[in-house]
Amino acid sequence: MMKKNNLGKGLGVLFQGNALLDDMDSPQVENAVLELPLGSIDPNREQPRKRFDEEALRQLAESIQQSGVIQPIIVYPDGNRYTIVAGERRWRAARIAGLEVIPAIVRDYDRMKQMEVALVENIQRENLNPVEEASAVHRLMEECGLTQESVSQRIGRSRPAVANLLRLLNLPEPVQDLVRLGSLTAGHGRALAGMEDSSRQRILAESAVRQGWSVRQMEAAAQRPTRKPPKRQEQERSVELTDLEDSLRRALGMRVSIVGSQSKGRIVLTYGSMEELENLLAVLER
Repeated sequence: MMKKNNLGKGLGVLFQGNALLDDMDSPQVENAVLELPLGSIDPNREQPRKRFDEEALRQLAESIQQSGVIQPIIVYPDGNRYTIVAGERRWRAARIAGLEVIPAIVRDYDRMKQMEVALVENIQRENLNPVEEASAVHRLMEECGLTQESVSQRIGRSRPAVANLLRLLNLPEPVQDLVRLGSLTAGHGRALAGMEDSSRQRILAESAVRQGWSVRQMEAAAQRPTRKPPKRQEQERSVELTDLEDSLRRALGMRVSIVGSQSKGRIVLTYGSMEELENLLAVLER
């Protein structure tokens, strides 16, 4: 007997009246499961996931070779073929495993329902990166006419969590790429999202990756007052000064601001406790 799986509230809402995926013991659902040829199934062009981890697919394929595809995929008819609504990872892994058929449930959804089910299933179950999740949520809202509250109910997140996720889409594309690749976390991205200066967002993001900042360090850097734009002859040195400032901050363990140019200026140290002052003294004595 197949165990009940954890899809969260979202998929249960979507599949009510259409054979719940999290109640596979129901005879109605068992009768709806078909064995479809893998070659008759196409991936969904509107799939929110853009990158599939090859190693994770290989591991899933090995599991499928041992135990088969436990959870049917969801497809909709498209002429004499089928298009995946949910379960593309299982379909890809089944191909790697050398299967010829795959268990599938056919649902005749309209386009909006296809998109909604695909996006919700991916968000809940496919380990999307934070930017892919944010894009999927945004599409749910824009193309399916859902509010943040409605989306939060479907994917099992709080409304503030959904709002924070959407903030990642305000980041410049190079910074979004760092989040997509996992070089920065969603927390790093949220710390940068409130800044208006996109060039400074990129500088801080690159510094965080290069120097291994924690989210707290990123938040502290993002909250520092923005210095006045340097004079023309100083502009080419601004990135170098920023890097020096970051290095001093890490070495001293406190907020550091460099005011001036490479040839002249001052260093401002800001402390928040007696412990920080004592740590500074220890560093200087060394």
